[in-house]
Amino acid sequence: MNEVQALILGILQGLTEFLPVSSSGHLEIGHAVLGVKTESSLMFAVVVHVATVLSTLIVFRKDILLLFTDLLAFQWNESTQYVSKLLFSSIPVVILGLFFAEEIEQFFTGNLILVGSMLLVTAVLLTFAHFVKKGSEEITWGRAFIIGIAQALAVMPGISRSGATIATGLLLKTKKDEVARFSFLMVLVPILGAAFLDIMGGDFSGETSVGVLPLAIGFIAAFLAGLLACAWMIKVVKQGKIIYFAIYCFIIGLIAIFAG
Repeated sequence: MNEVQALILGILQGLTEFLPVSSSGHLEIGHAVLGVKTESSLMFAVVVHVATVLSTLIVFRKDILLLFTDLLAFQWNESTQYVSKLLFSSIPVVILGLFFAEEIEQFFTGNLILVGSMLLVTAVLLTFAHFVKKGSEEITWGRAFIIGIAQALAVMPGISRSGATIATGLLLKTKKDEVARFSFLMVLVPILGAAFLDIMGGDFSGETSVGVLPLAIGFIAAFLAGLLACAWMIKVVKQGKIIYFAIYCFIIGLIAIFAG
């Protein structure tokens, strides 16, 4: 992987992690177009995912600081309940990650037809969410778990994690600003967990295909693109304009299917 490829893939990861267009699907397409093997660098995947986590922490720094401050009170307050719901919502994806990791990896083989088909699924979800009436409900335990199931389904390349979770929350009549906040905060647990498992269980001894400079470029690109996309997506959800992303996913999905 050279510097240009690292830059492009870093930007793709940062933008598509938060925009409802599927980061995994776009990375699969990016790998195919750039001629980069999906399995070429475990280290690069870990680095760009950590970069997107960092961008989330920056955007939601006030919310996260408040949550941790309230947690230190060691009381069953609103913040404690909210963090517990975030952890509760992660149960489905944690189960998949721990017990079905090998099966999931089989989907990431550059199969553009599969990616395109799943992008069409994302487009349908976003379209339904766009036309649902505005909700006014809070995040309950039940809604948190259902949104967590949507996040687990997004392990498929082409199904957008943010798109699936935000669309599911909107279909459950949850407030737009609340579902966007919950969607972006809930991803911290699985991404950090996946990165930790990759570091602990991965074999980096043979990592010679990516140098320090491409890793640094990929990290910075993913971080800056993530900052932009996260802040932008919050505004998009509040304004109810996710239908444009549905159209985009539909077009890219068809292109991927025909290209495959």
